[in-house]
Amino acid sequence: MNVADYRRQFAYDEWANREVLGAMQSAGADERSLALLAHILSAERLWLERIQQKPQSTPVWPKTNVENCAPLVEEIGRLWREYLGTLAEHDLLQPISYRNSKGEEWRSSVSDVLTHVILHSVYHRGQIASHMRANGKTPAYTDFIHALRQGFVK
Repeated sequence: MNVADYRRQFAYDEWANREVLGAMQSAGADERSLALLAHILSAERLWLERIQQKPQSTPVWPKTNVENCAPLVEEIGRLWREYLGTLAEHDLLQPISYRNSKGEEWRSSVSDVLTHVILHSVYHRGQIASHMRANGKTPAYTDFIHALRQGFVK
């Protein structure tokens, strides 16, 4: 993938996070769904901080409520847009060194981290949809193709 592809994927990610939050605000959020959304947002921030070689500012599994997630969804989306706006093609292959949540040292390319962030978030949004359905609630429809067809992502 190139930088333009990642910008598109992260535009989708931001839209999908807003959709999930909206569904949770409308239908009510069960505890597990809320924990998963908070984890998505925290992990997205954590990975951006790792790329930028900044210290981790939030726990991997923070405690929060739906009201506190709204500004986080907007902030995380903005931070990724700003970062991706400065990214050049050659940056994708740059390695970054970081410690994972277990304290282990790792090294990954920026491209691999960006791919991980998107896939990680999609995985957990699927879990949220499952939990909401199991609790008799209607989850957000966050399929990528839906976002494209509806013009939410270009």
